[in-house]
Amino acid sequence: MAAKAHLRLAAPLRYNRQIMSAYTEAAPTREEVDALPGASVIEFGTNWCGHCAAAQPYIAAALAQHAGLRHLKIEDGKGRPLGRSFQVKLWPTLIFLKDGAEVARVVRPGSEKVVADAAAQIDSR
Repeated sequence: MAAKAHLRLAAPLRYNRQIMSAYTEAAPTREEVDALPGASVIEFGTNWCGHCAAAQPYIAAALAQHAGLRHLKIEDGKGRPLGRSFQVKLWPTLIFLKDGAEVARVVRPGSEKVVADAAAQIDSR
């Protein structure tokens, strides 16, 4: 069943440039992430996480300045392979990727600036 979800969501995850509002349980594989072209941000967290909720205004404001970035909000937790492959330990963790390679990482952002600075490293506007 999970494999079917990956297949169904593969195209939207690759081409969606909109900011997703909720963390999704359906995560791409690490291989799919490594193959993403261009600039992407993967945000790991959960919908019930207080730290994640508190960081949302900073994340939204910073990423609004970089409209061309692909933003994936992936629900993380025990047994979730994508988060483990990135060694995520705290939420939210934002991984900034350029052509599938990690360029920057922000953990529990406390300001718009730290997110915007990381986004600037991968956005070639």
